[in-house]
Amino acid sequence: MTKMTFTPADDLVDEVWGKVGTPERDAMEAQLKEEAQAYFVGEAIKKARLKQNLTQEELGERIGVKRSQICKLESGKCSITLSTMSKVFKALGFGSASLDLGIGEKIALW
Repeated sequence: MTKMTFTPADDLVDEVWGKVGTPERDAMEAQLKEEAQAYFVGEAIKKARLKQNLTQEELGERIGVKRSQICKLESGKCSITLSTMSKVFKALGFGSASLDLGIGEKIALW
């Protein structure tokens, strides 16, 4: 029987993305974080849209963009700007929102 050797996943990640603390690794982790945030914002938009029985096209009409842009936002394939986020959530009926700065202070976004 052939002896198998296993490589820990951390070693593979280090090999592909670089060691923790290197510029390459930091850039990759920042990119992954941004993509995850875009995904979660997109999921929130989709959930709110579906709760109101709106199509992507109807939501797009409310904020002045094409259905394809709503599709990209919902799938997390593009980052959303604060101005677009404001338009989307206002169109979905969210009257206000604030940004928590994490130091006991919040900023009203709209």
